[in-house]
Amino acid sequence: MSDTITRELFDHLVDLAALHLSEDQAEYLRGQLNNQLKAINELAAIPIDPDVPINLHGVPFAEAASAGLREDEWRKYPDAEGILKQAPQVEDGYIVVPDIPHTELK
Repeated sequence: MSDTITRELFDHLVDLAALHLSEDQAEYLRGQLNNQLKAINELAAIPIDPDVPINLHGVPFAEAASAGLREDEWRKYPDAEGILKQAPQVEDGYIVVPDIPHTELK
């Protein structure tokens, strides 16, 4: 893993994210990202004893080491009508959500 995010890489990521940043904002954000990367590298450098169960050190673990899934249990909410009365628009017992305008990205 690289030790820093270069200006060229940062500019490429900003372009991919379709962000518009001032020079001050860009330098601040790049500095913050580099601080995060430094912290991640410091954490990655901590030696972990192989005898420590994998689910105790924050990485994905094997299914055999995880607790089983609980059964889903549907329970009717006691005041669904009360919630629907608060919604600005309801149709057939469902809350109507307005369309979100989308823009095309480069």
